[in-house]
Amino acid sequence: MSTEISDKSRKYLQNLGALTNMVKRIALEAGELTLEYYEDAGFVGADEKHDGSPVTIADQQAEVLIEARLKEILPDVPMIGEELASRGDADNLEIGEYFWLVDPLDGTKDFIAGGQDYTVNIALIRNQQPVLGVVYAPVRGSLYAAHEGGRAVRWSEDTDKEKEIFVRPEPRGGLTVMASKMHGHPARMNDFLEGFKVSKILRHGSSLKMCMIAAGKGDIYPRFGLTCLWDTAAAHAVLNAAGGCLLDLQGKPLIYNHKAPDFLNPEFVAAGFNWFAEE
Repeated sequence: MSTEISDKSRKYLQNLGALTNMVKRIALEAGELTLEYYEDAGFVGADEKHDGSPVTIADQQAEVLIEARLKEILPDVPMIGEELASRGDADNLEIGEYFWLVDPLDGTKDFIAGGQDYTVNIALIRNQQPVLGVVYAPVRGSLYAAHEGGRAVRWSEDTDKEKEIFVRPEPRGGLTVMASKMHGHPARMNDFLEGFKVSKILRHGSSLKMCMIAAGKGDIYPRFGLTCLWDTAAAHAVLNAAGGCLLDLQGKPLIYNHKAPDFLNPEFVAAGFNWFAEE
C-alpha cells in the first residue's frame, strides 16, 4: 500500500473536526453491530487466538465494517486493527506519516461475560502520536471523542447531547484510582500507590477507565502488564484533549510505533495530573 497521501485526503486530515464527526458515526455503527451479538447473560461461542486471548464474531465483523468505512473516507491511510494484526496481515503494511489504530471490541472478556464496559476504539496516528480518538461504549450508550487542537467531549445516548469534558483537580480527600476488572498486579499497584493519598478504587474494563479520568470521574490509572497499541491510542487522544496525560514509568509520553514488537505498549500510568512530577 502506498504511503503517499492524496490532495483529497490531505483536506480531510487538515480538518480533524470534520473527520472526527465521520469517525464518530463509524464507531456508532460498529457498536450497534456488536450489540447484535451481545447478551447480558454472556456470549457463547468465542474462539481463541494464537496468543490465547479470546475473539468473537462481533470483534471480527466490527473490524471489517470499520476498515471498509475508513477506506471510503481515506483510502490511502492504512489501518492496523487488532484482528488484522493477530492474523499477521499488518506486518507488511507500508506506514507513512499517518495510520489508523483500531480495536473493534476492546474488552472482549467483559463482552463475553455480559459486562457493560467493552468499547469500540478508533484512533488516527500522525508521526507516532494520537491526533484523533473516538471511544464508544455501546451498552452504556456513551461516546468519547477528541482531536488535536479541539475539545474532548462525551455524548450520551440517553440525552442525545454532547458535553465538553475535563479532567478534575486532585481531590483533597484522596484520589479515585481506576483499575482493571480482568487484569492486574495487586502488589505492584499497592507499591505504586504508596506515594499517593487514595480515597477509593473503581474497577472497569477496556479503555473506559481512561475516558472516565478524562471526564473527571477518576484520577489515576496505573497499568502494569501487557497492553497493545490499539488498546490505548483512542482514549489517549481523549485524555490529552481533556487535560490529562498518559506516561510510561519513566515519565515519557507513550508513542505509537507500528514497528513495536507485537504492537505492545510499555507499562504506563494515565492520570488527570502530571503524576510523575509529583514524585
